[in-house]
Amino acid sequence: MQLFTIFSNLTEFLDTEKQAGHKIAFIPTMGALHEGHISLIELGKKYADITVCSIYVNPSQFNNDDDLKKYPRSFDSDARLLEQVKCDVLFMPDDGEIYPPGLDTTIHLNLANLDQEMEGRFRPGHFKGMLQVVKRLLDIVHPDYLLMGQKDYQQFSLVHHMIGQLQLPVQLIIGPTIREADGLAMSSRNQRLSIEDRKCANAIYKYLLELKSQLYTIAIEHLQNDFMTALKNAGLKPEYLEIVDGFSLQKVIHPDQHECIVACVAAWVGDVRLIDNLILKGNLL
Repeated sequence: MQLFTIFSNLTEFLDTEKQAGHKIAFIPTMGALHEGHISLIELGKKYADITVCSIYVNPSQFNNDDDLKKYPRSFDSDARLLEQVKCDVLFMPDDGEIYPPGLDTTIHLNLANLDQEMEGRFRPGHFKGMLQVVKRLLDIVHPDYLLMGQKDYQQFSLVHHMIGQLQLPVQLIIGPTIREADGLAMSSRNQRLSIEDRKCANAIYKYLLELKSQLYTIAIEHLQNDFMTALKNAGLKPEYLEIVDGFSLQKVIHPDQHECIVACVAAWVGDVRLIDNLILKGNLL
């Protein structure tokens, strides 16, 4: 595996690979890698000749300084893990490489309020910062394929929107959520869960499955209320449960009027905020 910290060195290397006819798959991460990330590396190998993984903890997508400070950083172990799965390239830039003085990395998009619902209500500025860094990384790597995980459903939906609106020459590929044995979605934040909180956290997936089984038998409003109550009874502090159209992210009222429906949830378990989702009907983008 080749390690780059300077973007000009990375682009020089990748330009040579592209001239040789090689396809590039890109997996952007913030580190603290787990099996979910590794599944994206392995998926990228099926599409491309060269897999590039970036590790960069992007400050512009954190609306809470404490959350940024607490975000786990395990760069050495991450690099070893990527080597084990034969990732071809690791890009680990610093802030100056991503946001160099004099370079305006601001992007201007009509997001059609996609960034205002769900996560957008509780994390103001998060999606603006996320799209900013993804666009910057795409400008550096120029991949043929961009791979993201299903767990961050709203995030990849916004990236899909950005790619289409800016007509970026990259294909977005979504990898399914990878879960622990008890159903908890794998996340870097899971490392911060206490033993007791870890036992409570699996209630999220348990009740998502129950919700899916009741989609056509109970009114949407009642499903949401029942889900929120169940999480509270399990010891969690839910922020939202939204049942939305899988393409527009608009709220669903009548399930039979939508081709794809997704339930998205955010909840606090102790002092750790977790998100998850489950496709209730149809398929991914």
